[in-house]
Amino acid sequence: MIPPNWARMGAIIALAYATATLLARDLPPPLIGGLAWGAVLLTMIGAHIARRERKAATPMTAVPGVAASCIGLPQALTGLGFGQWIVAYGLDPRLGLGALLAINAVSLTLLIRRPSQLYIGMAGLWAPVALLDGSLMAIGSIVLVGIVLFVSARIQGDVEHDDLDWLLARERACDRYEDILRDYEEMGHGWFWETDRRGHLSYVSPIVGDAVGEHHENLIGRPLDALFDQDSKPAESARALAFHISTRSPFHDLAFPAAAGDDERWWSVSGRPVFDDFQNFVGFRGSGTDLTERRRTQESASRLALYDSLTGLANRFQTMQTLGRILGSPQEIPQECSLFLLDLDRFKQVNDTFGHPAGDALLKQVAQRLEKTVGDAGVVGRLGGDEFTVIVAGGPDRSQLGKLSHEIIYALSQPYWLDGQRVVIGASIGIAIAPADGHSSDALIRSADLALYASKNGGRGRYQFYSENLLSASEERAGLERALRLAIAEGGLELYYQPIVHTATERITGFEALLRWNHPEMGWIPPAKFVPIAEDAGLISTIGDWAIRTACQDLALWPDDIRCAVNVSSLQLSNPQFPAVVTQALARSGIAPDRLELEITESAFLNDGPGTGTLLAALKSIGVRLALDDFGTGYSSFAYLENAPFDKIKIDRRFVRNAAVPGSRKGAMIAAMTTLAQNLGIDTTAEGVETMDELNLVRMHGCSHVQGHVYEKPLSGVNALTRLRSGVAAVADGPRSSREPRQTVLRKVLLEHGNEVYSGTIRNISSRGVMIEGLWDVPGGTLFQLALSEFHTVLATCRWSESGRMGAEFNTPLKRDSAGTLIAIKGPPSGQHANLLPHKF
Repeated sequence: MIPPNWARMGAIIALAYATATLLARDLPPPLIGGLAWGAVLLTMIGAHIARRERKAATPMTAVPGVAASCIGLPQALTGLGFGQWIVAYGLDPRLGLGALLAINAVSLTLLIRRPSQLYIGMAGLWAPVALLDGSLMAIGSIVLVGIVLFVSARIQGDVEHDDLDWLLARERACDRYEDILRDYEEMGHGWFWETDRRGHLSYVSPIVGDAVGEHHENLIGRPLDALFDQDSKPAESARALAFHISTRSPFHDLAFPAAAGDDERWWSVSGRPVFDDFQNFVGFRGSGTDLTERRRTQESASRLALYDSLTGLANRFQTMQTLGRILGSPQEIPQECSLFLLDLDRFKQVNDTFGHPAGDALLKQVAQRLEKTVGDAGVVGRLGGDEFTVIVAGGPDRSQLGKLSHEIIYALSQPYWLDGQRVVIGASIGIAIAPADGHSSDALIRSADLALYASKNGGRGRYQFYSENLLSASEERAGLERALRLAIAEGGLELYYQPIVHTATERITGFEALLRWNHPEMGWIPPAKFVPIAEDAGLISTIGDWAIRTACQDLALWPDDIRCAVNVSSLQLSNPQFPAVVTQALARSGIAPDRLELEITESAFLNDGPGTGTLLAALKSIGVRLALDDFGTGYSSFAYLENAPFDKIKIDRRFVRNAAVPGSRKGAMIAAMTTLAQNLGIDTTAEGVETMDELNLVRMHGCSHVQGHVYEKPLSGVNALTRLRSGVAAVADGPRSSREPRQTVLRKVLLEHGNEVYSGTIRNISSRGVMIEGLWDVPGGTLFQLALSEFHTVLATCRWSESGRMGAEFNTPLKRDSAGTLIAIKGPPSGQHANLLPHKF
């Protein structure tokens, strides 16, 4: 390319001729002048081409011959003119060569970074001089110089090519950086800013203007702080920014809200000071990123950390924090609060019947009702599952806490609607009061949990305050659980067998296996005490499977016509592998499957799912017999008989006890059950028969089998085998009739017979009779007027008298209140009033 200032070469050529003319004091010949003007004119044409090619897309000098014409030809005319002037017209060679050297120096300066053009120019300038001189030395020198110039030009060309490549690479890198930064801004990942030394913006990315609702050019000249919302910016970030700006120090990730916009937007801003080459401060330069989504994510995570995602109530973590703040308050007097621990009754049944989505919907409704009922009285939370909490601050007012508990239970027990289905659940509540029931969060929750456990064991749908005896009961329960685990591992459990007698033949047809535990230190522990512990501890399935295996082993030693009934828990029925357990037990013992009878309680059907019917069908296909235990005590007895393949129903002992007492309706209920069983073609067994009257009653109403102490008590495995070897005939041996349960009391009373008044002491009493100490040798049939209290006098007839004790029957049965307490003994004892009895009947 031709240098942009190539016009200067024309001026230098003209100046060289003018100087030579002045120094020679003679005008150059016309030929020489023509050559001079031709050289100047061609040089100016080259300069004109240089200006035009800078505007053109394609350089004109890129065309071969153009550079030679615009650079080499003017130089050749100049060299020819001065050479001819020297040789033909006598110009002093020193003047001519000096002019050529001056022109050569200017050409070298103008063409220094253009080796090809420089070579053409030098060759064109000096070749005519050498040719006009004609000497071999001159021509050789020109050739040598040409070679040197050519080599130098090539070397310089390579250097320039490398420099050009470097410049192009640097330019591409700069373009790449600009493109990356532009894409970074346009994609919304971040933005850039720059301020002058006064802190005013000199540059800001366009997206910032879009965010604050202004054109970004309008932000130029404003303070950096103008980008942020002054009303809601964090004070800590504002102080940090002011400090770093004043101290000209770098800062990183300062959070600020954007100055405008409809939506809330947050930025993270970083920056550093900028200094020039002389270490003069020229301003700040930095970047910013959008924090909005990150802050929303953090807020959501914070909410999830403190609130239950399903109900929106305080979760376990926040509940523990709240209790910790109350109980850990640094005050001389400990802070007081009450903790309600709630558990939903029958929630699992709803979850299993309608599915987990319905269960979640129910929990949401429960949370809404709970918050509405509690209101400002406390803070409601959810620990998880169907457990909720209420924290009530302030001193304990048990009456108010009880009132709130009643309101909560009532509200949560009202019907719910789930997808058009009416659902009813309940709630049980345990209450602990701090600091009396616990000084820490964990201790208070443990106390409330113990109270809740007592509440649920007390019948559900009620509340219970914590008391010390609950802790001792819990510790006793934990000790029993540890001992029970050890007994299971070491074979400490036993099976006892109670005979089942056929009512028509009075022959033993089978036994019921009953679980017994003889603790090495505590002795015999009632099943009613340790079986619930086994159920809560998840041990009942292990015990149940062991009972089936043991019963089958004992059955193998008994006559082939003797059966054995084994109770099955609901947990065993929920295990799909249970039929395999039964099959293995039968196979190992080698007994016929129909000799094993599995007793299933109605309570096992409360969580009845689609798999229960399938499992019962699988058991029936094995060949074992199925009995419905505790018939009549559940919820849908008739439905179970219709849907399940039972071979027997067992009439619960609560229908049998006192069934022979005059006025009892239990006989009619037994008759209805046995008639139903006969029509369905299945057997019946009456449990808990203890008296001859009860035996005659159940036999009269058609029960096919009887089980109870009237025949025999439960026997150990060894004794059961011995009993069978002695024969299967059974003889009833029990009291003639049953009597109403009596209440033990110690109470002074007055008795009047004729004109005599006697004093005595009541030892036990029922609604129909009483036992009195202090009267000797009373004839049977003696009638007394008996003052039981200040307000109650009754007639009683002596039925027996022995060793200072008398049994008397009331002529009219005593009445009981709603709690079951005899009303006649609720007043003060009659012995405190001398004139209580009238003198005559």
